[in-house]
Amino acid sequence: MAEQREMPIELDSLPGSDESRKFEGADYGSMVSFFHVYGPPGSGPPLHKHPYEETFIVESGTVTFTVDGEEIEAGPGQIVIAPPNTPHKFINSGSEILHLIGIHSAPRMEQENLE
Repeated sequence: MAEQREMPIELDSLPGSDESRKFEGADYGSMVSFFHVYGPPGSGPPLHKHPYEETFIVESGTVTFTVDGEEIEAGPGQIVIAPPNTPHKFINSGSEILHLIGIHSAPRMEQENLE
């Protein structure tokens, strides 16, 4: 059973760093998880996949996603979806801080790194 937590949840209280915070829904009684990213230019995760889809919402900055080998440029106000079991990664391809949210449709994150 999920631990009861005080609401609202402070973003700074989540595990991670100033560049990325991790919210695992199961710890809060939620069926979704997410990464809250403030990444500097050139930053991003290695190629990986999940057994569920991941939906990215770009808040600010410029990002280049690679989803199943296809490069996709995205900016503020745009959404990119990586289907289940599809290799994907992203890199901050701009010159400013990238702010995005990566939503995992699962209460616990599962990730297989591919590089």
